[in-house]
Formats: sequence, C-alpha cells, structure tokens
Amino acid sequence: MSPLPEQMADRWQGRRMLPPGQGQLYWHVLFHDHPEVRATAREAHQRLAGLPGLHLVPHQWLHLTTLIAGLKDEITDEQVNVMLVEADRLLSRIRPITVTLGRVLYHPEALLLEARPADALTPMREAVQAATRIATGREGVLAHTPWTPHVTVAYSSAVQPAAPVIAALGRRLPDCEVTVRGISLVLQDGPEYAWDWRPIAEVPLGTALPNTARCERTHR
Repeated sequence: MSPLPEQMADRWQGRRMLPPGQGQLYWHVLFHDHPEVRATAREAHQRLAGLPGLHLVPHQWLHLTTLIAGLKDEITDEQVNVMLVEADRLLSRIRPITVTLGRVLYHPEALLLEARPADALTPMREAVQAATRIATGREGVLAHTPWTPHVTVAYSSAVQPAAPVIAALGRRLPDCEVTVRGISLVLQDGPEYAWDWRPIAEVPLGTALPNTARCERTHR
C-alpha cells in the first residue's frame, strides 16, 4: 500500500472474473447497520466526485474482507453449515472489536481506509480461518498478504495518473470509531463489479462472554 502510487491501474482489466451463476464465498464484516461508516464513505465519495476512472463502492456493500473461503461449487451446503457452526463456537469467545477508520491507503487498484489497530482483528480472522479449515480441509485465501484490514471506498477502473486522485482524497478522513460485533459469510455471484452479493449468515462475536449483548444470527 506504500509508497504512494504514481499511476492508477484498471482493476478489472485482465482480472479473472467469474461468470454470472458462479460464486465465491467470502467472510466479510458488513457495515449496513453502521451509519458512521456510511457517513465516512460518503465524505470520501464527495471528495472524489467528478474524477473519472473510479468505481465507488455502494454504501450497502461497504465491507472489510477477512477471508476468501473458496468457490461455492467446491463447498457443499453441509460444509457451509459446519463452517457456520464452528465460526459461531469460536467467535462466541471473542469480544466485539473496536477499530478506527480514517487513514487513507493507496493501492494502484483501490482507495482504502485502514482499520486500526490491525492486530485487534486478528483473533476474528483466525477464528473464521479455523472454521473454514475444519469444514473444508482448506485454509481459505487472504485477499492481501500480509493481511491489512481495510474498508475500500473506491476501485480504480482506468489507467491514469494517481496525483489528482491523491490530491482530491488526501491522506486522512476524520477518524471514525466502529465496533465490529459480527462477521458475515457472503456469496459473491459473478463478476466483482456487478455487486451481486447474497449474505448467507451473520455470526456474532462474544455471545459466550458475560456482559456482552447477543447479536442474533440471521440466515438469508
């Protein structure tokens, strides 16, 4: 993510895309019920307004990617159920996690808000990775190595100089503190840019700990 890129790249050019009807399972933290995150993304989008070659992330699908579990065709419904049960068991012992968004990270293909401190989210990532391994026999795949937890506000859809984008968005947005209380297993169908996302279940954190409000698990 550093140093600052001199040129933006087209994320979608040459990238392997799944056709409609084929999907991939992801563990995402979704922020549909976090108005503070939406407000921060809205400010980022306003700063970027009018700039060409950017694909703004819809507020409905603002997310923090934690793990790619695998292709849906390679994971049975029974394995999905086992994955959710194991994730529920492991995450029930982890308290909700508070992180701060605000620092902007630049990648040639994307504009990101870093989630700090990153280490605070590691137990959650390790829990869903363990659940994925128990259910499927595979570890899953990190979207980036090393894992840098973040919320993407825009993807680059053109090759162009990065300087105007950096000048418009800047290095920081006002700090946004957010408490992560659950993580979702999401089916992403077809090409990424289509945003055909189907949340399968949300698994709460901290349900086995005292003084922690229980979040209901919802299957969709």
